[in-house]
Amino acid sequence: MFLRKILMASLLLGGATITVAQESRFGTPATQADIDKRFWSTFPDGENLPDGQGTAMLGKPLFEEQCTICHGTPEARGENDVLFGGHGTIGTDKALATVGSYWPYATTVFNYIRKAMPYTAPMSMTNSEYYSITAYLLYENGIIGEGDVINKETLPDVKMPNAGNFIMAYPEVPEEYSIQK
Repeated sequence: MFLRKILMASLLLGGATITVAQESRFGTPATQADIDKRFWSTFPDGENLPDGQGTAMLGKPLFEEQCTICHGTPEARGENDVLFGGHGTIGTDKALATVGSYWPYATTVFNYIRKAMPYTAPMSMTNSEYYSITAYLLYENGIIGEGDVINKETLPDVKMPNAGNFIMAYPEVPEEYSIQK
């Protein structure tokens, strides 16, 4: 239909070429706010963490509602990536890379969860809900306490069990520019 309109316009104008903007017929156009919330990265030192806060106690029901269908619970594995346990298995024949055994930074756990989860609706929850789910995962992996508040000030200070086992890709980076703490 659109191509036919261009051909008709071209014939009426004696073969002159015209340019016509086509409107999308799918969904709604993204607003600047939609674009802004998707194009950012949180760095290991916490740069670009958003406002909000959460605790494991608040995160448990959110995790049960949003995440267990794929990931299971601390007691029972789900169909996809296991998030609990695996402590001490990295570097062995039975390595199990989980939040508690593999990830080097709590900030990048939050960043990944916020950008990619839940699988069917990424970025559909509030920052506080994402902080709460992150807190729940950290708590169930024995990294923080159940009532510890996680936010942009406290999350960068969380020490992950496997943080020291990663090798810097660029070891010559001067210390003042290093994100290693």
